[in-house]
Amino acid sequence: MFIIQSPSHVEGLFFIFAGYLIPDAMPEKDKLDTPVEYLKGVGPARAAVLRSELNIFTFGHLLFYFPFRYIDRTKFASVSQINNDSMWVQLRGRISDFRIIGAGRGKRATAVFSDSTGHIELIWFQGIKWLLNKFKSGQEYILFGKPSYFNGNYNIPHPEVTLPEDNLLIQGGRLQAFYNSTEKLKSKGLDSKSIGKLFIPLLSAVKDDLQENLPDDILNKFKLMPRTEALYNIHLPVNQDLLNRATARLKFEELFLIQLRLLFNKGLRKEKFRGFVFSRVGDYLNNFYHRKLPFELTGAQKRVIREIRTDLGSGKQMNRLLQGDVGSGKTLVALMTMLIALDNGYQACLMAPTEILANQHFATIKKLLDGLSVEVALLTGSVTGSARKPLLDHLAGGIVHILVGTHALIEDKVQFKNLGLVIIDEQHRFGVAQRAGLWKKNVTPPHVLVMTATPIPRTLSMTLYGDLDLSVIDEMPPGRKPVKTVHFYDKDRLKVFGFIRRQIKEGRQVYIVYPIINESEKLDLKDLNDGFESISREFPLPGYAVSMVHGQMNTAVRDFEMQRFVRGETNIMVSTTVIEVGVDIPNASVMVIENAERFGLSQLHQLRGRVGRGSSQSFCILMTKEQLTQEGRKRIQTMVRTTDGFEIAEADLHIRGPGEIHGLRQSGMVNLVIADLVKDEKLLKLARQEAEALLSEDAGLKSEKNQSLAQYFFKTIDLKSGWGLIS
Repeated sequence: MFIIQSPSHVEGLFFIFAGYLIPDAMPEKDKLDTPVEYLKGVGPARAAVLRSELNIFTFGHLLFYFPFRYIDRTKFASVSQINNDSMWVQLRGRISDFRIIGAGRGKRATAVFSDSTGHIELIWFQGIKWLLNKFKSGQEYILFGKPSYFNGNYNIPHPEVTLPEDNLLIQGGRLQAFYNSTEKLKSKGLDSKSIGKLFIPLLSAVKDDLQENLPDDILNKFKLMPRTEALYNIHLPVNQDLLNRATARLKFEELFLIQLRLLFNKGLRKEKFRGFVFSRVGDYLNNFYHRKLPFELTGAQKRVIREIRTDLGSGKQMNRLLQGDVGSGKTLVALMTMLIALDNGYQACLMAPTEILANQHFATIKKLLDGLSVEVALLTGSVTGSARKPLLDHLAGGIVHILVGTHALIEDKVQFKNLGLVIIDEQHRFGVAQRAGLWKKNVTPPHVLVMTATPIPRTLSMTLYGDLDLSVIDEMPPGRKPVKTVHFYDKDRLKVFGFIRRQIKEGRQVYIVYPIINESEKLDLKDLNDGFESISREFPLPGYAVSMVHGQMNTAVRDFEMQRFVRGETNIMVSTTVIEVGVDIPNASVMVIENAERFGLSQLHQLRGRVGRGSSQSFCILMTKEQLTQEGRKRIQTMVRTTDGFEIAEADLHIRGPGEIHGLRQSGMVNLVIADLVKDEKLLKLARQEAEALLSEDAGLKSEKNQSLAQYFFKTIDLKSGWGLIS
């Protein structure tokens, strides 16, 4: 049996899966790999800016730079139809009355464009001499442009003007594609129109290399357009029907190949990766369960532990994602999983993205294991010098059973005696390379449990973690009361202060979170430094005590302030989102979030999760200005309406889109080129079903009917780096 041990062990080897041999040497490069400077109309200067601005290096990269909008150039408007809703218009008429106005930088040329329904002014600020030589008064032209409104009249700046006989778009009855450009691209003559022109020579150059990559039965089943036709019609569509068919084909292809890669990697691990067999439940887990368990496990926790135990005893490497809302008890499940590893003679580690969260996990685990013979250690960037060496020695010698830490865990000097289990908390905050580092800590890859308190919508989960087995803790521990969330405007601040005083009088503590640390001229936001002064005046000593923490503070000072709040020496914690994760203070019952409209829903939900961790009723107060955008109002309304993290995540996905959801930019998540996880949810599910069905029938993609797919798949899948296999 061949075992891939880590990315560093992969180079120069063969990959074998279900009888399919993937050679180390891939097929020779085709024209799609040709550097983009060799395309007619590009050249070295334009290629340089295409690389720097759009990451377009080759013919293939340019081919998959898709338009964002299309305008039907077969349709004409009349001048009288132009109004505030007119984005782009195409007119047929005559130009007259050319004039040059002003001088120097204010110099401009104007003309009057007329049809049978009226007239509109045309304006040019550049190329004035060229214009006067090109256009003739009284000649019929076709004009295309974007109207603007100034001084009570409409005008069209810098319109595209052509003779009817020269307008190939009109003659061909074609939609015009619009491409995103930048100022640097435009400075090299690459505006949307110029980028569009590049696709005529490009498609001609690569047409023989655009082999089909979907099996015939899938093409026939869904009546999908062939790949070459789809790529032609996405850039140069003749009509709307062909554009729709091309878009559907390319969206399905993108989603299908993503799901195929995820499921293929999942199957590869399950079939070929030998895992440690944790068959024994011994004294470590039993003593904890019977002597130290702080409360009875919920049904959801018991179900998840059973799923994990099945994985650990299977002889295959576990790669499981554990999702659970804030306060649902994921850390307890993680600890019990680590104790199973200890019972079978292995060490375990837990990696967190920040020192605050690592310290919190360390303190929680130490407290839960107090009195049991389990050696727990903490390793972060702050552990240096004389404290670091004995810790590493004890770890390598097997004296340390559980190591909690930050990315410091992946350093080469950190060596385990026998690492059997890796737990990664808030997985999306780590890059793939960081996570891959833990695979090197043992010859056989350890079991992996990934945890997140950021609820992930199903469409994102299928795309981001579709190669992992999924467990969900969907039940809160008994005795927890849902946090009451209310919305107040800035004008209601005195009312909020009165409520805070009453809560403090009852012995409770309060968080007040600000979006920024220092005052900003560009952003109209409340800042922490000013807020700290205001809160200190409103809640003065000796009756009250206020502490402050933020990410720019010295670590020791920040920890000191945090501990004052933990011990109850301060009533109010003024903070930035640094307390979003890793702070567990049951006595804190009020969370006030300033400028709440500026936060994403998932982040608001995480902040709200800092309260409601005790038995008393807790509150989340969302403070906003009165004038809210439609998106901001939707977010606030959603937070007030529900405490369900998964419902909130779905709403966040629909409001902001997948690329903007908090934390997911760093996840290694694939960037979709044409598909949309919100609009194409049904298509994504269909693509996954087809990928599952295909691999269940032909796991190695070795059947004759799947050869075109296999050739494309194994050429493009990221197997050689090994990172394609890292969860």
